[in-house]
Amino acid sequence: MSRILLVEQGREAVSALQAALHEAGHEIEHIEDGAVALHRMLTEPPALTLLDVALPHVSGLQILEKVRARSDHPVIMLTARTDEADRLRGFELGADDYVCKPFSPREVAVRIHVVLRRCAQRVRVARPQVPISFGAVRGCAILDGHYLPLTRRESLLLRALSQEPGRVLTRSKLLEVAFPEALDVNERVVDTHIKNLRKKLATVSSAHDWIRSVYGVGFAWESQARQGA
Repeated sequence: MSRILLVEQGREAVSALQAALHEAGHEIEHIEDGAVALHRMLTEPPALTLLDVALPHVSGLQILEKVRARSDHPVIMLTARTDEADRLRGFELGADDYVCKPFSPREVAVRIHVVLRRCAQRVRVARPQVPISFGAVRGCAILDGHYLPLTRRESLLLRALSQEPGRVLTRSKLLEVAFPEALDVNERVVDTHIKNLRKKLATVSSAHDWIRSVYGVGFAWESQARQGA
């Protein structure tokens, strides 16, 4: 049984969600006040937090930012907003997933299962993080002892991703990193460079998915080999 902290307003939605999560085998603690929730997340971290963006006094995004400065415990954001900027901001701050209202309680339960499973796999991996370094010569990277010849753009992308393993970086953020001087470059050009970078990373280990895609958002660096890799 996993202890889930539900930070949300609205009794009707909360009741249905609590029922679904109890059925899925979770223990639920419901808090409506953002300040109280922040204190609980920092002092008694749950297995996972479901965090509403729209909270009184302090927003869910502000809470997430403060929590991420001290903890990496799983957080799934809940929001009624459809503004893409809010969702992207949540991922930039370190959210593990994002669910827009109205949502199916059963879908939320499945998303919790997926996030917890992913986190558990990382914890169980005995192998330490794969070492990566960048040489003094531009375009040179050494991953797990293997030399990688990179273009300038690939090197900039790899540096940004590998500095924060597991954290999702949005396409817009990666575009700023790899094309700091460009003003009219489409974000999708990042996909092309990531594709080429993945081919080079595969020469180190084809079984390891070094760069994880987050659909519609961006990419994250996975510095530890997956189970069975």
